[in-house]
Amino acid sequence: MTRPSTSVARDPRITEHRNPRTADIDLATPLEIVDRIAAEDALVAAAVASQRAALARAVECAEAALRAGGRVIYCGAGTSGRLGVLDASEIPPTFGADFGLFVGLIAGGPPALLRAQEGAEDSPEGGAADLRAIAVSNRDFVVGIAASGTTPYVHGALHAAKAVGARTGLVCCTPPPSTILGVVDVPIIVITGPEVVTGSTRMKAGTATKLVLNTISTGAMIRIGKTYGNLMVDLRATNAKLVDRSERITAEATGLDREAARALLSAAGGQVKRAIVMHFLGADADAADAALARAGGVIRRVPEVPAPPAVA
Repeated sequence: MTRPSTSVARDPRITEHRNPRTADIDLATPLEIVDRIAAEDALVAAAVASQRAALARAVECAEAALRAGGRVIYCGAGTSGRLGVLDASEIPPTFGADFGLFVGLIAGGPPALLRAQEGAEDSPEGGAADLRAIAVSNRDFVVGIAASGTTPYVHGALHAAKAVGARTGLVCCTPPPSTILGVVDVPIIVITGPEVVTGSTRMKAGTATKLVLNTISTGAMIRIGKTYGNLMVDLRATNAKLVDRSERITAEATGLDREAARALLSAAGGQVKRAIVMHFLGADADAADAALARAGGVIRRVPEVPAPPAVA
């Protein structure tokens, strides 16, 4: 039997390399498969942490965009695109933010969320067109997401963003081509290594991407005042669970009992952040809103408001 040639040129993208630690995984038992996948996943957090400085710059860019009336716009294809859409869609219910502050664009449009749209990721024109369709501007922060760093759709979007003066970021899991780095203000290069199954970037690369996007969006929301300490204070009580959470957070932050917290929330129009400031200022809703505006929306920057209670 003749073995296949080993002289084939190696793909420069790390995400396309074979993983020597899982070369015989097709003969592994279910428990061995679980152990090997877990061992690879354990490498992801450290890889993300290695990009702490770049992540901090991305949080700064996201905050600046939101404070300027712009948006954070994610652009990706396949798994990368789906993760961007997911992160963007979770911001409004989590932080009480307006829809449209975070936007997720995926090659092939909404149908690609459920079914792969073959060839859509190969079109740089598609990425540029999708950005223009939502009127990208110099107030926005556009984050391309491409595990391989080479997705044409993402490159096209980043070039279009840079053309209008928007700040740009790129999340990838292998060193990207130098040609695209020329239009990227914040490269976030998380080297997660070869996948358990060669090229399956829905695994380690996908996990790393989710961690990166969580950090950017959560960091930006914290910076614009969506938390008081680590309490979520800008949520919108749109269901029974969130009504209960609103009351519990208000009670914990103010020291009031549940009944008094409920009455305070009612006077505050159901807004937890406003209720907390009203309590500590002994003020009405309008005065609380004015104080928050002067503090840039951050409760801790309202002089009369003390630090949150210590964690038990």
